[in-house]
Formats: sequence, structure tokens, C-alpha cells
Amino acid sequence: MEAARTLKPRELMDFLLNVAPVRPVFVWGPPGIGKSSIVQQFAEAVGLDCVSLLGSQLAPEDLIGVPKIEGGKTRFHPPAQIARETAYCLFLDELNACSHDVQKAFYSLINDRRIGEYALPQGSVVIGAGNRAQDAAIVRALSSALINRLIHVQLRADAADWIAWAEGSSVDPLVIDYIRLRPDQLWSKPPKHEEPFSTPRAWAFLSEAWQAYAEDNRNEAVADVLASGLLTPSHARGFIAFYRQRQRAFDLNAILKGERKWPDKPDERDILYFLTQSFRAQLIKELPEEGVKLSKPVRELSMRAKDALIQLSRISVEMAQLVLAADENGNSLPDWFMVEIARDLPRLVGRG
Repeated sequence: MEAARTLKPRELMDFLLNVAPVRPVFVWGPPGIGKSSIVQQFAEAVGLDCVSLLGSQLAPEDLIGVPKIEGGKTRFHPPAQIARETAYCLFLDELNACSHDVQKAFYSLINDRRIGEYALPQGSVVIGAGNRAQDAAIVRALSSALINRLIHVQLRADAADWIAWAEGSSVDPLVIDYIRLRPDQLWSKPPKHEEPFSTPRAWAFLSEAWQAYAEDNRNEAVADVLASGLLTPSHARGFIAFYRQRQRAFDLNAILKGERKWPDKPDERDILYFLTQSFRAQLIKELPEEGVKLSKPVRELSMRAKDALIQLSRISVEMAQLVLAADENGNSLPDWFMVEIARDLPRLVGRG
């Protein structure tokens, strides 16, 4: 569904509040990105109970019900969770994972808000959601008739929105601080082979599992097991290094200010690698694309960054060069900064 516009979580909530009461909406997005939780929040915001049906587990009779003879006539009786007396929000999760027979059963429910003789109470809302084919999830093509009955949008992860939610939802500060430092790792594309991958849901699960341990029992080994079982492998390694960095009180901002040195001991190699990646991510985030009319804080940051690169290169040229390389999403430092590096630190770009 590439044609559908992409919204951040906060934008999707506003969209649902305005549009969903008028027309059924279908929300596309990868697993674990927060589609279900946003629909639940929407239902609570408008004062409706939310009834969720999982498309991948439905048969047609789960919607239209079973026949019963009454007064010599056959009537279908929809399930009690659907045939309600008061208005509610019907959430059809994984709608595009159900069979075409089930999709057909949804036609009148979505378009006419009716199943056989039963009509949804006035004020009821119907919202569908599903993963995309590229997400390595179980999906089937939606029929053109069903596509044409829905308003389609796509949801994408947004670190700022997730952090705002996490701070109000008892997510552990260790997890929040990591995402604040590495917002690019909130979500990663589902892998082609079987391994954990990072999503907003996975980070929330990590917090829940971490907090399940008594504080005295939380240690590096626990962090390793939990992160490795929930996150993209490289993100798990980063989180574990972040934990070790916290334990040993390494601070990237202090390093940039010259108040602390880069970790240089052999057993701190993973911490150095994590700090290097965080250094690159911070520069990509804070240095502007254009190098003209730089503000004083930006100019100071670029000078401190070059000093930090010099110190880092004395420990490991490879680590210093990693700062200059594009990250896993293809993001790289601005050209004007790279020109300055080539001029002032030529050996880091292979010119000296």
C-alpha cells in the first residue's frame, strides 16, 4: 500500500479522531509498531469499548454467526462480542491475514455496518489494521472490493512520540535513555531469516522483563539475555554496551567537552564501539546539512567533534573512521563537515 500516506503515531491519533467516526480506516504498518495500542487509545478517547478480532484466526461463522430456526425461518445470530446493544469500536486486526471467505464476510460490516439482520449500533466505529507484504508477516492480498471500502494510511515509528508515551507508561529509564540516545534503533526492518528484531513493542517488552527482576538481581548477564531475545542483534549489543557504560560512568557529552577520555582498555572495546556509534548518531542529528552561516553552538560542536576524533583515532583509527561512515540506515555526516575532516584530519579519510 505504497500510495497511502505515512503518519506518525500522534498524527494517526488525530486522523482517527476526525475520520474514523465517519468512514472505516485501515492502518498499514510493520509488526510491533503500535497499531493496536493506538486504536485502543482512540477508543478510550472517544469513550467506546474496543472489541478486537484477529483476522488470522477467524472463520466466516465467527462473524455471521450460526443459523437458528425461529418461527419456521432460518436466522443467523452473530457472536455476542459483535452483536452488542451499545456503540463500540470494532478493531479488525490482521484483516489482510484472513481468508477471502472471511474478507467477504467483512464487506457489509465495513461498508454498511451490518451483518445479516444485525446492524452496528449508531455511533460504532470500524477500524482495520494489517502488516505489509515486505514485513515477512502472514498476509494475503486484500480484494479490490475491500480496499475500496476503506480509507488507507500507513503508520511509522517515531522516537519522539514513543519516548513521550514511554515516560508516561512506567517504561524503565534505562530503556528510555537508550532510545533517546539512539532513536534510529527504535525500529528495524524485519529480517528475512528467523531472529529477533527491534520494534517499539520489543523495547516495551524489554522494559517489562527488566523490571520483573528485583533491582539487586539486575546485571549485565540479565541485560544480555533479555536484549538478545528481543532486539536486532546489533541493537542488543549496543544496549548491553550502554548498560556497561552506565555502570562504569562513561559519558559521551563529557568526552566531547574534554572532561573524560574515551575508554581504551581491552575489556572496554564494546563500550568504545557503542560510544563511537552514538557519537556518529549525535553528529548526524545535530549538524545541519548546509555549512553556511553556522550558529555558534554548531561551530563549537564541530570543533569539539574534531578534537574528539583526534583522541579516538589515537586509540583506534578504525573506530574514528566508523564515525565518518554512513550508519545502517544510510544516513551520513553532512558534506561540509566531511570536507573539514579531509582538510584537518586527512589520515581518517585515506589521504595521509
